[in-house]
Amino acid sequence: MQILIEKIKKEGQILGNGILKVDSFMNHQIDPVLMHEVGLEFARVFAQYAPTRVLTAETSGIAPALSTAMALKVPLVFARKNRPVTMSEPFEAKAPSHTKGGIVSLMVSPEYLVSSDRILIVDDFLASAQTLVALAKLVEQSGATLIGIGTVIEKVYSNGRALLKDINVPVVSLARIKSIESDQIVFAE
Repeated sequence: MQILIEKIKKEGQILGNGILKVDSFMNHQIDPVLMHEVGLEFARVFAQYAPTRVLTAETSGIAPALSTAMALKVPLVFARKNRPVTMSEPFEAKAPSHTKGGIVSLMVSPEYLVSSDRILIVDDFLASAQTLVALAKLVEQSGATLIGIGTVIEKVYSNGRALLKDINVPVVSLARIKSIESDQIVFAE
């Protein structure tokens, strides 16, 4: 997606330690036109698998996942990191968070992931893939079928894709970063 790559080149900030800050258009402030295009692209790629819901983790995955769900005309479910009093006996999986530090619990109420569902996971980044694996575990706990994983930005140098090989679904990243060298972002072909 050339529009996404250009946005990363223009506004992405390298913070060191493999962290790419994209807060100006995806993680703090949202560029709605860009997210609309992201959603349309994921819908184009994954519509053939007939997803019935899109699943993501709060908070950073919500914008691209919502755009995708809107384009597919299916509900969006986001895994909560804190259990509200209204949620009883959730599906739960844990994942280490590089940017937040520590272990994060992801929870979804069983009423929003059911065994007849065909789930598309959409998230902002594919780096270590720990969050994506935790989301896949939530799908597995529900008995639903995972049909694919879409990520807006993949940090290829983090080798997270290798962790997803046993999940055996299509994994699509719209922008793939091969490396970050001093102040230069190098994109994979």
